[in-house]
Amino acid sequence: MIRVLVTGALGKMGREVCKSVWNSDDLQLVGAVDARGEEQDVGDLIGAGETGVLVRNNLEEELKLKTPDVLVDFTAPEAAADNVKAALRRGVRPVVGTTGMSGEEIKEIIEMAGRLKIGGVIAPNFAIGAVLMIQFASQAAKYFPHVEIIELHHDQKRDAPSGTALKTAQALLEARGDFQQGLITEVEKLPGARGGRFDGGIRLHSVRLPGLVAHQEVIFGGLGQTLTIRHDSISRESFMPGVLLAVRKAMTLEKVVYGLEKIIFE
Repeated sequence: MIRVLVTGALGKMGREVCKSVWNSDDLQLVGAVDARGEEQDVGDLIGAGETGVLVRNNLEEELKLKTPDVLVDFTAPEAAADNVKAALRRGVRPVVGTTGMSGEEIKEIIEMAGRLKIGGVIAPNFAIGAVLMIQFASQAAKYFPHVEIIELHHDQKRDAPSGTALKTAQALLEARGDFQQGLITEVEKLPGARGGRFDGGIRLHSVRLPGLVAHQEVIFGGLGQTLTIRHDSISRESFMPGVLLAVRKAMTLEKVVYGLEKIIFE
């Protein structure tokens, strides 16, 4: 049994992770942490009756007392890096779905894990369909270099553009090679109307509305034609197969990898 501790347990993603781990045959939910934790039984959050696993608010203590194998983090960008470093110091393998961490923070985590030879996974999106979307879009970019990205999320998401959109843009940039699209100077009658400008002129647009979960479309334009590749997560359950895959795979790694594709395709 792989012993799992979940941080951000009271959030929507955290609850789904707790539920999925609890219902898994080869994983054991040994702890749950949240800044708002007040000894709530996890069972009350996931409809499982009394579990004996209580949501507490001190990660360091829970890491020491529960000795998990893996920490799954779905918290906030200002907390995630410290949570992961605390886990690594205890020899606990991180699986991180929190987006919004800086590139420098991710680099520090990867370097720290490498020195300690502790495996883990950081992924901007744990939906397997979203990983495939990026792969398909990367292939298309070789033939359709003109491309823009629209990402749509619920109105409580704090970072924009999404980590998935940024990762997609980077993958497109690498796939299509040296190419500069669009006008170098554009006139925006309303600042931001053309979205954020990524390297190579790739435009990223963020939509935030209630009713959405996580969606992205990559739109290519060519001579007399367009191509759209889209992925929709219509519920947070869509991320759970990828999270559980990462938890299991983390046990075999000796470094932290960035992106779910690193454990699916490599």
